[in-house]
Amino acid sequence: MIMLASADQVSYFGYNIPYLEHLGVQPIECQDDVAVSRLPIGPHLVNSRGQVHGGALMSVLDFTLSAAGRSHDWVGVTMATIDMSTSFMAPGTTDLTITAKCIRRGSSVCFCEGEIRGTNDELVAKAMASFKMIKVNR
Repeated sequence: MIMLASADQVSYFGYNIPYLEHLGVQPIECQDDVAVSRLPIGPHLVNSRGQVHGGALMSVLDFTLSAAGRSHDWVGVTMATIDMSTSFMAPGTTDLTITAKCIRRGSSVCFCEGEIRGTNDELVAKAMASFKMIKVNR
């Protein structure tokens, strides 16, 4: 079931994604094979050391990478993650900006890369992923 965003929901580039709303992800830009989102730090996101949990980092990377992959057709395509490789460089201790780029798109699979940076521009994490593109029948 595809859930398009309504007027009272956050639009994650056309879709309603309750999990991302719970995390507090803010969609910023999605066009020309690039997507940008933000993740404000909050108490529900941190681990026992007070740093953003790795699972939250991977979730927002997964979303932003897939958004870059579907930037050519926001609501006509959905994505299913095939593979994602993430490297963590530094702890997330501030609000975060996630930037992703689609580096190759075929007829059914696309490949994306992206990174997370803190407000001080420190590199927090990098990821590469492949996605199956699923056409939405309307």
